[in-house]
Amino acid sequence: MSYKIEEYIQDKIYIVEYPIRFAGMDLFSRMTIVKLSDGKLWVHSPSKLGTKLKTELAKLGDVAYIIAPGNYHHLNVAEFQSAYPSAETYLCPSLESKRADLEFDWILGNRPDSRWENEFEQVVIHGTRIINEVAFYHLPTKTLILVDLIENIGDNYTHEAGLLLQFWWKAVFKMWNNPKAAPEYQLGWGDKSVVKKSLEKILSWDFEKIILAHGNLIENDAHAVAKKAWENVLQSEESV
Repeated sequence: MSYKIEEYIQDKIYIVEYPIRFAGMDLFSRMTIVKLSDGKLWVHSPSKLGTKLKTELAKLGDVAYIIAPGNYHHLNVAEFQSAYPSAETYLCPSLESKRADLEFDWILGNRPDSRWENEFEQVVIHGTRIINEVAFYHLPTKTLILVDLIENIGDNYTHEAGLLLQFWWKAVFKMWNNPKAAPEYQLGWGDKSVVKKSLEKILSWDFEKIILAHGNLIENDAHAVAKKAWENVLQSEESV
């Protein structure tokens, strides 16, 4: 299957939606491509590649940075590495042990690489038990870029949601029409007092929209949506 690049913010951000299957459910995920000020491409949560997508990427610029932003968002990194051998790979903390087979150049931290520090802020979500992630804020477009910290699936979902997905999102996790962090977060937030510090850092950023991996983009009242999605952690000082 070939995937299509969509221009999200003119000459700045591009997205690619692609199908995945997880825990018996058919889902969609999203790759985000940022064209940096020097024209190089910063690729976040890579999709499968394919000839058509590779051709479209070549028209945008040179893939210079491959970002695996979460410990559930790494499956297609090796394919991108093979296609773009000069690109540098950045892993979310813990992926270096989970994917010991995966070569990498850097482990992501709370400070952006000096080559994109004028365009991004970032923070590692510390203290969680099951799922790890690094959140990014693209300064020029006031866009928050996440993978699993918020999922936004409901009646207006732009893809078909199967019965199993609806059951879990509606009956179990109460996430239907109610953006929340991924179930893996809710099952194991870990030390909420530590997680809270990372979430508060994100909320200190002046973002106006949110690109996320699973569900519809958030383009209205983005700050309020994020704060509500994380209220269980933000209102707690306890470890769980």
